[in-house]
Amino acid sequence: MGRSQETFNKKEKEKKKLKKKQDKFLKKEERKANTDKGKSLDDMIAYVDEFGNITDTPPDPNQKKVEIKVDEIEIGARKAEEVEPEELIRKGTITYFNSAKGFGFIKDHDSQQDVFVHINASSDPIQEGNKVQFETEKGPKGLNAISVKLI
Repeated sequence: MGRSQETFNKKEKEKKKLKKKQDKFLKKEERKANTDKGKSLDDMIAYVDEFGNITDTPPDPNQKKVEIKVDEIEIGARKAEEVEPEELIRKGTITYFNSAKGFGFIKDHDSQQDVFVHINASSDPIQEGNKVQFETEKGPKGLNAISVKLI
């Protein structure tokens, strides 16, 4: 007589497959039982309170409401304050200037900040130690001096 073709290893693998199938079927049934689908509209509604928190209770209609003017609502960046032309003109001293390369730095008297200056932004020939007045503009690496004039 011949031996059975089923070995112990094959039986164990078959048991594991059946166990996986059963586990998968049980998980599927559990998901069906606990699903959120089919809930009523009232169960799905959420409310936002005056502080921006999400709640499941509706707001109290008797609560005192605060009136907000539409003009006071700001969306995005703040509006830039208009600066008077006198405030745009700054005064400073040239702390470093390389005439061969045509650039240097001006130390602002008010803010003590270094501002980049290029020779093309100057109407007068400039050197280190000169006192100048200038305007600034935002450049890719910081403030740049423009309209540089000797005082």
